[in-house]
Amino acid sequence: MFGDIARFLLNTVFTLFGAALLLRAWLQVVKMPPYNPVSSAVLQVTNWLVLPLRKILPNGRRVDWASLVATLITAVVYIVLMLLIGQVDPTQMMPMLLVVALLTVIKWALNLVIWLTILMALLSWLNPRSPAMPILYQLTAPFLDPLRRIIPRLGGIDLSPILLFVIVQVLLMVVTRAAVSMTLFGDMTL
Repeated sequence: MFGDIARFLLNTVFTLFGAALLLRAWLQVVKMPPYNPVSSAVLQVTNWLVLPLRKILPNGRRVDWASLVATLITAVVYIVLMLLIGQVDPTQMMPMLLVVALLTVIKWALNLVIWLTILMALLSWLNPRSPAMPILYQLTAPFLDPLRRIIPRLGGIDLSPILLFVIVQVLLMVVTRAAVSMTLFGDMTL
């Protein structure tokens, strides 16, 4: 029972923090201004890890390398802690640890896409004039715009978020299965 609770708490905390680090990198890609509330909150939560790394890894023009490396480090720590809770020696996993960490980062990124898409879809129905809508639209547009060209609107209803949700869910299943098959986690959730 303790192991299940510890895994749940670790999964929740590390997934949220990993998503914040990825969101920080994504905010730079979509050129989100740093003074909006979302950017400000993400920067405050992640500065403690990203700023020291930025001294070693300078920012690229569009790629925030420090945030991406911080995400990978976070994933490695997460996997090591999950292995320790599962009473597995992390040194046995050394060759595969980086691959599983990379798959975990991909899983966090896919989860972030789902969360942002669901939030945008809900707000577009409940409160389309919400101050968060322009931010959510800017973050999700690179994923939804190509789908909008494929799926026409039906009576003013945009079905592209549903298609994106299905695509990302399938990708999540593939990534999760690959990560679990490479580890000794058994029934532990990554």
